[in-house]
Amino acid sequence: MDGNIAVVGLGYVGLPVAVALAERCGGNGRKVVGFDISAHRIAALHAGHDATREISDDRLTSCGLEVSDDPAAMEGASVFIVTVPTPITEERRPDLTPLCKACETIGPRLTKGALVVFESTVFPGVTEDICGPWLAELSGLRQGRDFALGYSPERINPGDQVHRLETITKIIAADSEAALARMRAIYGAIVDAGLHEAPSIKVAEAAKVIENTQRDLNIALMNEIALIFDRMGIATRDVLAAAGTKWNFLPFTPGLVGGHCIGVDPFYLTAAAEKLGYRPEVILAGRRINDSMGQAIAQKLVKLMIANGVSPCRARVGVMGLTFKQDVPDIRNSKVPDILAELREYGIEALVSDPLAEPAAALHEYGIALSPPEDLVGLDALVLAVNHASYLADPADLIARVREGGVLVDVKSALDRTGLPQELVYWSL
Repeated sequence: MDGNIAVVGLGYVGLPVAVALAERCGGNGRKVVGFDISAHRIAALHAGHDATREISDDRLTSCGLEVSDDPAAMEGASVFIVTVPTPITEERRPDLTPLCKACETIGPRLTKGALVVFESTVFPGVTEDICGPWLAELSGLRQGRDFALGYSPERINPGDQVHRLETITKIIAADSEAALARMRAIYGAIVDAGLHEAPSIKVAEAAKVIENTQRDLNIALMNEIALIFDRMGIATRDVLAAAGTKWNFLPFTPGLVGGHCIGVDPFYLTAAAEKLGYRPEVILAGRRINDSMGQAIAQKLVKLMIANGVSPCRARVGVMGLTFKQDVPDIRNSKVPDILAELREYGIEALVSDPLAEPAAALHEYGIALSPPEDLVGLDALVLAVNHASYLADPADLIARVREGGVLVDVKSALDRTGLPQELVYWSL
């Protein structure tokens, strides 16, 4: 087993990796260090609390992981695992800035024999053709001779207690057999589900980028048929329940597609394809559909209010949920703000509440001032945008927030229609 290990980036991906390594590989003179540029994040981890809720407080304080926002803490590491985010720009092009910044932090601390493994989602070629040369320049070492490169795509699903780091097969790839053997020892120690050894780093990079692209396209199909069936007056959930009785019908459902993976990763693949002169029509079409759903939901709500005799500019509208998915505090790339922006076009300033979203983050990221749940009462319309368990535990509370004859939009079809008051106008995707 290698010497000291440094994990760069302690978010949803990096912290579970760092904690698992500290638990299973730390001790006996071997140190595992977690580094993050956020002093606020490091302070919270030092206090024994993970705001992402992926690691329990007890596990965090007992695992033996050292965390720091000082790059000097990584001195002496022989393995660096990079788990920083790979976002997109406003023009929806890959933004490799966090990855390059991570290399700038690691480069001066590379020593001969070091291994650098990237877990961040990228298009094929980034690890060896961009990160490797940059590390070589910063360190003065030779790529492939003085230091090795590896790639092991993350498969973290925030909020999922079943599909975790330890229980999901891990892809590993490296630029040499020796480096692959080192990765086999490191990841084999923390991943119980086993490893899949890809024949090259580019294959591993490609595998990651298509995993979420496939999901994106399948959800886009569901969203499109939901829009079609709505015009036909057919409940999409009823259609899917019937079609789902066929053995090979895939269980996808319509909804908002946000977060740091599904709504972002396809653009890494399409950007790489376009550089090669190929226009990826199907992937981009799926992205357009999914990115339009917030607007479509808001427009449907306005039509329902008008049909129900409610003037949009005088309507009192509430939105329950801001995070990108249920039961997680992550608001990155949430599509709920798209609903709010479209409602503003009709003069509607909706009240927004979310028990998991951090108010300061909501205000900073989207300019949304979260309201306490007790403010969302006497509503002309309510949008159940995110299916938090706390919401679904008491559907009667949701219904009571809407005035008699008001509108309830259930984005993910989470509520039992048969239990709703007859006078309530109900709609779902």
